[in-house]
Amino acid sequence: MRVLAVDPGSRRVGIAVSDPTGTVAQPLTALEAEPAVSLAERLVALARKQGAERIVVGLPRRLDGSLGPEADAARHLADRLRRLSRLPVSLEDERLTSVEADRALIASGIGRVRRKHLSHPVAAALILQAHLERRRR
Repeated sequence: MRVLAVDPGSRRVGIAVSDPTGTVAQPLTALEAEPAVSLAERLVALARKQGAERIVVGLPRRLDGSLGPEADAARHLADRLRRLSRLPVSLEDERLTSVEADRALIASGIGRVRRKHLSHPVAAALILQAHLERRRR
């Protein structure tokens, strides 16, 4: 089962997709978050294009585990995706995935300008890989 993951952000939204077996996550692209009114529709169109049968949305928790306004926005996006796509949509804890993505890109020798464009899809892939591994257990 192919799964699409979304790493919501205020400027860019990272997207990752699994292989057809739902085993390995791969960074796909980043979309502009604005205009926010069409974001869910653009994500659903991308999910359909990729043949996704499930969508995972990153839930931004604070380090202490509490939820802030960003988490409310992610939940709202997940609800809209569920209604528009009619696919199963779940939320996955995304704490520290952006930091982990940046560290991995730095370790790979990726320059600052290129990292800016790659960090969101890589963070989405980390969210998706965690989700896939948790489902396998």
